Amino acid sequence: MEITEKREGESNHSSKDLSNNDNINNDLTDSDGNNTSKEAEERRARDLKAGLHPLKHKFVFWYTRRTPGVRTQTAYEDNIKKIVDFSTVEGFWVCYCHLARPSTLPSPTDLHLFKEGIRPLWEDSANCNGGKWIIRFKKVVSGRFWEDLVLALVGDQLDYGENVCGAVLSIRFNEDILSVWNRNASDHQAVMALRDSIKRHLKLPHSYVMEYKPHDASLRDNSSYRNTWLRG
Repeated sequence: MEITEKREGESNHSSKDLSNNDNINNDLTDSDGNNTSKEAEERRARDLKAGLHPLKHKFVFWYTRRTPGVRTQTAYEDNIKKIVDFSTVEGFWVCYCHLARPSTLPSPTDLHLFKEGIRPLWEDSANCNGGKWIIRFKKVVSGRFWEDLVLALVGDQLDYGENVCGAVLSIRFNEDILSVWNRNASDHQAVMALRDSIKRHLKLPHSYVMEYKPHDASLRDNSSYRNTWLRG
């Protein structure tokens, strides 16, 4: 049965689906048990006092409209534009409901959703030792899978979540490409667990093939999606 994209406004996800308020005290520490930054703690306290639902991480939406024929790294960085950031469930929905739907975006365009402090660049210190899982979709269904991935990322539902940096939806002429970036390409267990978690949360049909590519390989061949290393 063909999967169709959700219409705007169709969502069954509530604040509780995205927020970790039941364990808010645990969220104030990172995976090593150390306190997060004072700024993050103060932000959470303000959000809770205001009756909002804080997310575990603050996120930023970015937008890239690629210039045809221009391939330099400097040109790419210049084209990356920050759209908006958010740190609560309520803030997310305000942002997300006003974003253009993927089906309306021109090719080639990239939508990025990354944790605050991480830029959607291979060279960023959080990304340089990592890589990405890649999934190719027909354009008619990409919006649905992108939304499901965004909700899983914002809600901290993916396994090895601290190893996840962000996600990208690349709008191309004949297909759309979804990728999930992680910090450590050499941690095979975390890489494969992330693959399985993505498949589970997206309810990915068996016919879809996932590919993995380290960012250092992308730097060498100046390509995001060609010459992938691993399929699964």
